[in-house]
Amino acid sequence: MTDTSESTKERNREIARNEEAKQVAGSVRVSTWAVAAAVIIGGILFTLGWLSLR
Repeated sequence: MTDTSESTKERNREIARNEEAKQVAGSVRVSTWAVAAAVIIGGILFTLGWLSLR
């Protein structure tokens, strides 16, 4: 009975580690898109501002 309990606990730990890795990867992906969008929008606003001052 303890053997089954230990294997279940180890399986649950492995599942938790996998889920954590997926969440980290997802967060990095979202952060990358957010930074890219901010750079693009900033570039557009900078260009429009520079053109309006010329």
